[in-house]
Amino acid sequence: MKNNELITQDELQEERLFNSSLGRRSFLQFAGASAAGIALMAAGCRKDRNYGDMNTGATLDFKDDFGVLNYAYALEQLEAAFYVKVASAPPSTFTTAQKAYFQDIQFHEVAHREFFKNALGTAAIGSLEVDFSSIDFTSATSVLGAAMAFEDLGVAAYNGAGVRIKSTDYLVLAGKIVSVEARHAAYIRDIISNGTFADLASLAPLGAVNASGLDGALTPDKVLAIAGKYVKTKINVINL
Repeated sequence: MKNNELITQDELQEERLFNSSLGRRSFLQFAGASAAGIALMAAGCRKDRNYGDMNTGATLDFKDDFGVLNYAYALEQLEAAFYVKVASAPPSTFTTAQKAYFQDIQFHEVAHREFFKNALGTAAIGSLEVDFSSIDFTSATSVLGAAMAFEDLGVAAYNGAGVRIKSTDYLVLAGKIVSVEARHAAYIRDIISNGTFADLASLAPLGAVNASGLDGALTPDKVLAIAGKYVKTKINVINL
């Protein structure tokens, strides 16, 4: 099958899942009034911003909270694209429970992505072009390994970005999202190896401190360097 056909099928799958009653309900419950608050503040800053497009890349300007929100939006785009692709055609060896899990998690990630996209409006960066060529989507081992990598990195990314958020409202929002990502990470780790859901020692490269019971935390530049292999779009970072 041609690549453009794969993209079309993935996009259709996203539209179907997000337009379903569960997708709409999950998104609205998650977003609440926070989206309106972000959009209102972003509206006052849009004329001073230029986040780029697919031709010139995307720019993350960390001079204020909106840079952090766009950073989160970029990561959620990556995760959503991955899970939609897996859920639409899971590996043949996936169990019924695993298929159901990946169906559920795609709703979470799409809801996160669409929340940031709609909240930021025209202040949001453009859609990123992903590159999953290193992942064998027919292999459960490959898919689960990639899922673990995405979730562990996502947790470290939110934890590491928290210190840059000035608004307490946004900080609370980030906390609500990172806790969901951590639940995903724990479950996937247990699928791969039962009982490893809290294996902080293996997360030391991501900044985790097992002796203190602290999860990973990485600065945006380190996160983007790791995630870069999965993103074709050039991401420019300024004022970090």
